[in-house]
Amino acid sequence: MKLRAVSTLIVLLIIYGPDTIAQKPWRKGIIVDEFIYDSAPFPQCHAATIAETPDGLVAAFFGGTRERNPDVEIYISRRVNDHWTKPVSVANGVMSDSLRQPTWNPVLYQVPGGELILFYKVGPSPSTWKGWMKTSTDHGKTWSAAIALPDGYIGPVKNKPVLLPNNVLLSPSSKEGDGWKVHFEASADKGKTWTMIGPINDGKTANAIQPSILIYKDGRLQILARSKERAILQSWSSDNGKTWSALTPTELPNNNSGTDAVTLKDGRQLLVYNHVLPPDSVKNGKGARTPLNLAYSMDGKTWYAAAILEDSPISQYSYPSIIQSSDGMVHVVYTWRREKIKYVKIDPAKLIGKKIVDKKWPALKGYTAPQAGEVSDD
Repeated sequence: MKLRAVSTLIVLLIIYGPDTIAQKPWRKGIIVDEFIYDSAPFPQCHAATIAETPDGLVAAFFGGTRERNPDVEIYISRRVNDHWTKPVSVANGVMSDSLRQPTWNPVLYQVPGGELILFYKVGPSPSTWKGWMKTSTDHGKTWSAAIALPDGYIGPVKNKPVLLPNNVLLSPSSKEGDGWKVHFEASADKGKTWTMIGPINDGKTANAIQPSILIYKDGRLQILARSKERAILQSWSSDNGKTWSALTPTELPNNNSGTDAVTLKDGRQLLVYNHVLPPDSVKNGKGARTPLNLAYSMDGKTWYAAAILEDSPISQYSYPSIIQSSDGMVHVVYTWRREKIKYVKIDPAKLIGKKIVDKKWPALKGYTAPQAGEVSDD
């Protein structure tokens, strides 16, 4: 009888993996962990985004031979019957018969009761980006022709817009030309017309890009942004994003890589990021893009370690996008070593909560912190 039980356990481990038998440390709450695709017509991918439509989840990302190459296009995949559809190209940088430019950083946003919007950028480099958008009325199955954003506007630069209580759609954005500067693009008509707010920093005393917006019950807004300062930077607004406080460091480290965050229905602020503190000597605060972590806070100041999505010493796991769906579940997509896009579904009620002190990820029995992988130049 004992031999049969051992044999059954071995078979289960081979077929389903050890996570099915017992949770690994820092993996509580993770329900689904899978790749969006196994094979694709492009060797590299990056910058995933995710949205919930009335017909289910939709993800987008860019793919091509390599970031910055003209053949890089925007791909869409939909989650149907608990499986992701084959990635389909929906936007490219073909400007004319003689000019083709790379596409970058798609951002999906589902207008409540309306269209699904795909924002993306076209240009040879971030400092030359032109903002574009497409819309879908059938939950991502088909898309409109490309619509150019007004001159000087690039749309949400990496992370999703938020709909404020005053029905203004606020897009977190930034530019990288003359220093790293955060700004916002606001729309009172669900993306048809736009106004500019900021930049809120000069790109000299604090360099920040790619903010995400969090909403508090008292009406305040907080942004968390990527920086060159070895810390995630923050700013606060008490007037629906019209004005913002000076950028200051949070208690969380940053490796000069993208993060994303979402305000949960229970009031917690949930952040996905690389908990990596680069050495003082590293130029521009760059660090390895592993591990990939989840942390939450109630007040945006004190943060609690919640989960680790990736902890391999092989970099990179980066550019995450996070949402909470109508059923309360949390969904994250991110770059997996530039080779694939990973999807993770999480039950936020089951997350661990251990206070983060002095920018150090707290210890947990049975867990050994990974050794950092290579530093990324992207």
